[in-house]
Amino acid sequence: MEKDDLFNIIFREKPTNLLIVLLNSKSNIYASVVAKEIDCTYSHVVKLLKILEKHGIVEFVKKGRLKYLSLTPKGKKLAQALDAAKEVIESE
Repeated sequence: MEKDDLFNIIFREKPTNLLIVLLNSKSNIYASVVAKEIDCTYSHVVKLLKILEKHGIVEFVKKGRLKYLSLTPKGKKLAQALDAAKEVIESE
């Protein structure tokens, strides 16, 4: 079994990668950029983001006409844990 397969069995790939991308983002990031990064459709990313927003994990920061994405403190803690789990799985 591949290491990536194990990670994807334990955690759903797209939502987990979405959070890790937001965690590692060095600047303001848009949903369309996240969609490209995780190889997912824009509409699916927006659907995931709405669910995550509802649970207090991500937030939309509106600046003028633009909507940036940001992790909440709860989201940052979760993303760090997922990133650490991914590193453990990939280090075997």
